[in-house]
Amino acid sequence: MGKKALVLLSGGLDSGTALYYAKSIGFNEIYAISFLYGQKHTKELNMAKKLADNFGIKEHKIVNLDMSLWGGSSLTDNSLDIPDYEDNNKIPNTYVPARNMVFLSIAASYAESREIYDIFIGVSEVDYSGYVDCRQTFITAMENAINQGTVCAVSHNNPIKIHAPFINMKKSDEIKLGISLGIDYSNTWSCYKGTEKPCGRCDSCVLRKKAFKEAGFSDPLLDK
Repeated sequence: MGKKALVLLSGGLDSGTALYYAKSIGFNEIYAISFLYGQKHTKELNMAKKLADNFGIKEHKIVNLDMSLWGGSSLTDNSLDIPDYEDNNKIPNTYVPARNMVFLSIAASYAESREIYDIFIGVSEVDYSGYVDCRQTFITAMENAINQGTVCAVSHNNPIKIHAPFINMKKSDEIKLGISLGIDYSNTWSCYKGTEKPCGRCDSCVLRKKAFKEAGFSDPLLDK
């Protein structure tokens, strides 16, 4: 019987690395969940499909969840422009309200239905945009809430563990790890914009470019 894990797979650098990392530590039956949440483009989601196909996962679910109905983020709201990177302590308007809370809640439901007790998410609070739902305090609180609201934990003593393996890791070290595990980063998309090539100016592009440079590798997307 396989050792099961569920990976939140956006198609970005972090989630792609999490997919390969889960397998590297012994999870040999990998499931993935992705979200069509009303984002302005689907390039990242298309990469998630490619990663899942190339990886040979057990099952890949794409959940249609239209968070553009209420907006509040430049990633989902057409009235807001996606900003260029700014080196300050302000959380940019690319923050999607409570997105990881929503995603992890749905992931927990899916996981419980498949008797999966390990969920992987590729968040970090070292090289990131300051999002409150990418911090260890949130991950710990969310895991506690999930295990108060699932039968597998409350009645069967099978609590769900949320793994955030990169939470304290620099993105450059994450890239080194991913390359050592064999991930092809040309099959990931980080840019917040859906242009033909990454814009190179948004938060996600700038952080990715900086990380590849620090890691000593060429980015197969930004360095083309």
